[in-house]
Amino acid sequence: MDKREAIGSWLSGPRAAVEGAGADLGYRGEQLGLPEEGPGSIARPGRRLGALVVDWALCSLIAYGLITGSYDQKTSNWVLLIFFVLSVLTVGTVGFTPGKRLFGLRVVDLATGRPSPLRALLRSALLCVAIPALVWDRDGRGLHDRLARTVEVRL
Repeated sequence: MDKREAIGSWLSGPRAAVEGAGADLGYRGEQLGLPEEGPGSIARPGRRLGALVVDWALCSLIAYGLITGSYDQKTSNWVLLIFFVLSVLTVGTVGFTPGKRLFGLRVVDLATGRPSPLRALLRSALLCVAIPALVWDRDGRGLHDRLARTVEVRL
């Protein structure tokens, strides 16, 4: 392997490096039995991030406008609490938050297709910690989704 190829491999990510070595990893979600594209396929990171930004902005407006009236540390704590409650209630009942619905996403349980309130509670708690959401597997699922046995798919 040339030095340029070695440097380029870490720039394009581990998946590209493994596929460049000849391994066939398949598409994201193949191991979970999900389609490659279209409804029911694994949600892409851009949509997931967009949905998170919309939900966070909504929670910020609620905390600022209805609770604190100013933006300080107290408001940030309220935003996190409102985000947690919003996520548990909406994902545990209908499967999506307002941001996820806007971006055409839904959280599903791998076994039943609908996340239970307990799974939504675990997923939301891990999402609020933030670190599990930043650790992904080869299917693009965050650690919070793996531990709750859920997956975020496109509608």
